[in-house]
Amino acid sequence: MKVVTSREFNQDVSQAKRAARIEPVFITDRGRPTHVLMSVETYRRLSGQSETIVDLLAMPALPAVDLAPERWDR
Repeated sequence: MKVVTSREFNQDVSQAKRAARIEPVFITDRGRPTHVLMSVETYRRLSGQSETIVDLLAMPALPAVDLAPERWDR
């Protein structure tokens, strides 16, 4: 388990991101863990989420809506 202080995190975000590819990184503030940085793959596995952002944006649960405009005759 990787632990970094808030100060270390702010000084080298890239290093924390590289470490998070391997394992979650705990970020502390005044010695207490306040945040966890992890890869998206790890988050999805832990949360049981299997959809990608493309799947979520497709909104398959919504019913089809006919957006054909009404014709106006003058």
